[in-house]
Amino acid sequence: MSSATTSTLTRLTPAAFDRSVPGLAALLADTVAGGSSLGFTAPFDREAAAAWWRTQRPAVASGTLDIWAAETPEGVMGTISLAHPHKPNARHRAEIVKLLVHPAARGQGLGRALLTTAEQAAARSGFRLLLLDTETDSAADCLYRRAGWTPYGTVPAYAADPGGELRDCTFFYKEVG
Repeated sequence: MSSATTSTLTRLTPAAFDRSVPGLAALLADTVAGGSSLGFTAPFDREAAAAWWRTQRPAVASGTLDIWAAETPEGVMGTISLAHPHKPNARHRAEIVKLLVHPAARGQGLGRALLTTAEQAAARSGFRLLLLDTETDSAADCLYRRAGWTPYGTVPAYAADPGGELRDCTFFYKEVG
């Protein structure tokens, strides 16, 4: 069975988020260690990852950040977040952030399941436009293209990967709802 069907995908309440921080931190640290460009550079351990996740707590508590976690008996294998807008003229759009799939669970449909979950929740919440960015030519780039996202620009040398090498970044949008 694939990770997408053997994991429990849950939207995290503030209390569940607090309990999930260690698992989310392990996932984030492992993903960065695997070379994914997620805004962090090496060295980046689980303690640093947990500290970063804890900074997200106020947004989770206020409802401006929705986080889903895909858990298996082995731990958190994936996550995705939906960031709500802060500007009054942007209330029709949201941003997909931090789609992570553990290296051991990749290629099994979990990333697509997480993305679909966030897209559907966004549409139910009244968002009509979703935005995201990712490293150009990465596995995530391919996932978004296959899922019907439209690239609208690539910025050269936009962000550093965990090793400090600058990478191009492609920006995407998708109309939902």
